[in-house]
Amino acid sequence: MTDLKPRQTSAPDEGPDVKHMKWWGWGVEGVAFHHEDKPAFAPFVKKMVGVDLHSDEVTAVPAFDDLEIPASRITADVSSALSLIVGEGHVVLGDMERVVHTYGKSIRDLIRIRNGVFPRTPDAVVYPATESEIAKIVTAAVEHDLVLIPFGGGSNIVGSLEPMPTEERIVISLDMGRLDRVLDIDDDGRIARIQAGAQGPAIEEQLNAKGWTLGHFPDSFTHSTLGGWVATRSSGMQSDKFGDIADITKGLRMVRPDGVVVIRAVPSASTGPSLREMIIGSEGRLGIITEVTVQVHRIPEKREILAYFFPTWEAGLQAMQAIAESDANPSITRVSNEFETEMSLATSKASKGIASLLNQGVQKFMKLKGWDLSKICLSFIGYEGSDEHVDRNEKLVAKIVKKHGGFGVGKGPGVLYDQKKFDTPYLRDFFLDHGGAADVSETAAPWSKLLPLYNGVYAAANRAFEKIGAQGLIMAHLSHSYHSGACLYFTFAFEHGDQPLEQYDIVKKAIQDAFITEGGTVSHHHGVGLEHAPWLGQDVSQPGLALMQGLLDSADPKRNFNPGKVTGK
Repeated sequence: MTDLKPRQTSAPDEGPDVKHMKWWGWGVEGVAFHHEDKPAFAPFVKKMVGVDLHSDEVTAVPAFDDLEIPASRITADVSSALSLIVGEGHVVLGDMERVVHTYGKSIRDLIRIRNGVFPRTPDAVVYPATESEIAKIVTAAVEHDLVLIPFGGGSNIVGSLEPMPTEERIVISLDMGRLDRVLDIDDDGRIARIQAGAQGPAIEEQLNAKGWTLGHFPDSFTHSTLGGWVATRSSGMQSDKFGDIADITKGLRMVRPDGVVVIRAVPSASTGPSLREMIIGSEGRLGIITEVTVQVHRIPEKREILAYFFPTWEAGLQAMQAIAESDANPSITRVSNEFETEMSLATSKASKGIASLLNQGVQKFMKLKGWDLSKICLSFIGYEGSDEHVDRNEKLVAKIVKKHGGFGVGKGPGVLYDQKKFDTPYLRDFFLDHGGAADVSETAAPWSKLLPLYNGVYAAANRAFEKIGAQGLIMAHLSHSYHSGACLYFTFAFEHGDQPLEQYDIVKKAIQDAFITEGGTVSHHHGVGLEHAPWLGQDVSQPGLALMQGLLDSADPKRNFNPGKVTGK
């Protein structure tokens, strides 16, 4: 969806050779979103949010040296103990490294980082290379009463990475980046053992070399890890076919003070309450995930993503439900509402992409069909498998799309979507540069409740925008379909004033409240962390929350493992 260009920043300059994102924002060093070659984008932003990209002053990222970073609290004996385990060069105390490991990449994180708000940073970043080293670190953490926070790619947006601000103990960020290998592939079992610190591109590169794919592609794919996906119950863009990470995970290993929990990779088991399910989504509160055994798939013969238009959002939702109920088996089912569709068109370059496609006769065709062009909704549907399988599924879907008033526009837009699907998070930084706050919230609900939920969220968000006195935009898409329902993914934005976090809290709360009120879940795939913890009791019930807290208290009585996350305690 976006096009990126170089931007100069600063990056960590110490520690082992582990890839990190830039300290102040999303993505790789020297890359950012730009709009100069997208003539419709600035007018869209001006109309929807009131931000003038041409005349408004761009906020400069502060110089790192101007920030006041709290000093490390690590003691000589703890530093020495950790260095003996991982080697002196793998215990890093520098300010830049500790800042990189303090927050994730939500708008709340970015605002605090850019304003130098660091109530608590990790006191050291430790880079283990083996499960044995992690076991020794865990032992040292209990012995010295340290706090351990596992760190993957740093892409989290729900506050799962930051130390609690009142934490008085020494805090260690345990960076898993050196554990990045595919260890073994069982061709007959179609499973692979992979170290938890492997990021998405490294996983696919190693699997693809052997003819396999994991098929898990979240928005954060290029900067997130397998361990992080498991710890937050991630979903990928192709989960309709390959499943969410909870479906993909067949076994795992997790280090705890009393040893290594080993969940063997079997197809199914009746062995009491599922330990695997307890660990998936635990966000580091039960121990350190070191290895995951996942189901893998042969690289398909054919892979296509086709684009479709629907006359209205309601028609698009109904079509996605019909596809889920049919014999069709697509890998991606996605439809954007009219506002997100308009933004997708606005991010196209002049005379290229989806916008140019509309200019080449499609608009005329829509008008002949009686469509209101301000209501059209863009959909992407993906297909993978043998030629025969893909062709059959495309025909099944085409009938359903036609029945619900839509029509296909071919592969071209799908190719562009596929090329740019991991670029979207850069827009959060770009908008912040121009005085805007933008972030996301996602939920899931039964098919019967999706449209009422959507309407409830829109009403709540617009009341919140009015309350904060800002012109706001909220967009949505359906991104993952299931037998019983689907995920709705909302993006919201507004021009912030002098108190951006206070304004953000009002809008975010309104949206999350609406999720619960309208029968959705607090989060579909981003996790809980600190951001969503206030709603967890309403989601899982107060007795359910007490049961969860009891598990955490029993498993971690000294609160050494990422305390405060998920339940807020």
